[in-house]
Amino acid sequence: MGFRGYFLNRIAIAVAVLFIVLVLNFLIFRVFSPYDPTDMIIDPDFEQATKDRLRAEWGLDRPLFPDQFVLYLKNLLTWNYGRQFDQSKSLIAPQMAWRLRNTLLLLGTATIGVILVGIPLGILAGSRRGSKTDITIIGAGLFTWGVPTFFVQLIWLFVFSATWNSVFGAPLIPRSGVVGLPPPEGLLETLKDVAWHAISPICTLIIAGFGSWALYTRNMMVDALTEDYIQTARAKGVKGRDVLFRHAFRSILPPVATMVALAIPGIVTGAIITESLFGWPGIGAWYINALMNRNHPVAQAVLYNYAVLMIGANLVTDLLYGFLDPRIRVGQRR
Repeated sequence: MGFRGYFLNRIAIAVAVLFIVLVLNFLIFRVFSPYDPTDMIIDPDFEQATKDRLRAEWGLDRPLFPDQFVLYLKNLLTWNYGRQFDQSKSLIAPQMAWRLRNTLLLLGTATIGVILVGIPLGILAGSRRGSKTDITIIGAGLFTWGVPTFFVQLIWLFVFSATWNSVFGAPLIPRSGVVGLPPPEGLLETLKDVAWHAISPICTLIIAGFGSWALYTRNMMVDALTEDYIQTARAKGVKGRDVLFRHAFRSILPPVATMVALAIPGIVTGAIITESLFGWPGIGAWYINALMNRNHPVAQAVLYNYAVLMIGANLVTDLLYGFLDPRIRVGQRR
């Protein structure tokens, strides 16, 4: 199978998986859910004519199939998402836009930080197997990997907010929010204030997340450094730095690229606990609120975005593998 056939095959699989996700996303919230979403916003004391009018505004008076399902597909596939099931009946797309911006700022920065900290530490530990440096990095990685993220964040808040406030009369770092009150004036001052408020959630996410990246990278480096071609390169007098980066690290780039690609969807869906603890208005907290208030279109829109990103990340990874390693696409015929 040539690369073109491999490419078309992977595209077809991605489209089929996305359609299955769309169907399940509709069934879970609109068919299998034991709750009527309008119960949260339609008072039982309303007149029946008022209830019918409100249900008609959301299209809930139409048959589930095909009318409501087609409308659902149209809203998601055109990135319109429809209207919220609440008293505001506001469009979902504008509400998602500014929350998505906040989540991308927070989790995008944190993800880049985790990668820039975790991978170099993993390379360092793998290159010094059995040393004190290796043991220290393994210990720190296992601790941060095993401890829940919210535990790290609670410790951070206790030290830099509660304790600092009791000793010095004010927290060292803002505890919550995106900007202070009153909001700063001017673009530069606003950016500085947002960065200042983002320190706590970003730092705690990096501390809690670097361990898994460091451990995975370290283990792959240890395996790579024991391969025959590494021993051959050393026997030929290749410098240690070149052996480490041009040979060993280069050989583990495909799985590292997979880790990076699969981390991207999580940037958009948001860290639910982090956004809640630090009062950061993003996608994650909005999703939980939508579930609790039976705001099904919002929950469906968030899950749809996550599915698109996850399927897209897998597709890009598969295509990249197929392009770099012909054995993968040739193996499709077996």
